[in-house]
Amino acid sequence: MEKQAGLEVILNYFDDFSAQQIDQLKQLPELYQHWNEQINVISRKDIDELYVRHVLHSLSIAAVCPFNPGMRIVDIGTGGGFPGIPLAIFYPGVDFLLVDSIGKKLKVVQGVAESIGLRNVKVLHSRMEELPQQEFDFAVSRAVAPLKDLWRWCRPYIKKRKSTELANGLICLKGGDLAQEISESGLRPSLWPVDQIFPEPHFADKYVVWAGK
Repeated sequence: MEKQAGLEVILNYFDDFSAQQIDQLKQLPELYQHWNEQINVISRKDIDELYVRHVLHSLSIAAVCPFNPGMRIVDIGTGGGFPGIPLAIFYPGVDFLLVDSIGKKLKVVQGVAESIGLRNVKVLHSRMEELPQQEFDFAVSRAVAPLKDLWRWCRPYIKKRKSTELANGLICLKGGDLAQEISESGLRPSLWPVDQIFPEPHFADKYVVWAGK
């Protein structure tokens, strides 16, 4: 059992949400329950712990690298909309493109975004490596592919300039022993343990990983 399961776990760590953002967050469990009955994108156990396992986990990226209004972010292999949907709620002035190669998952993402009035989210049915040429400040991702592949896919689309304290690049959520994966990537990423950002039991051995140009 997680320490906290409801919306209060989010509000425990973030106290500057607007009334609209809180309302959007409140709607997520019911919406995902509804969509999950039609298209299974989240395990039943995770549905019960949606705020911790999906929303708060996604927001660990925001804790590490604040995004500025006007920035463009691409979510590689967004699945059910994580980390893209929570980050889009958190940053209403930032534009998000949520990409996935499985169309039915994007139907869920589009349905959730429309239901809660997220105007800063677009979805695209595509593989990241086949994306039409465009530029982003950051790519984000969660447990989609090895670091070397994520970097290879997103690197051509990342703007060279520095938009925040961290250089533009890839920020992904990963778990477990990453030594071999990092070695094979040839990168020198920075890692932040999620359980040091949000001291919740579920986040043991989970990391926010950044790699930049």
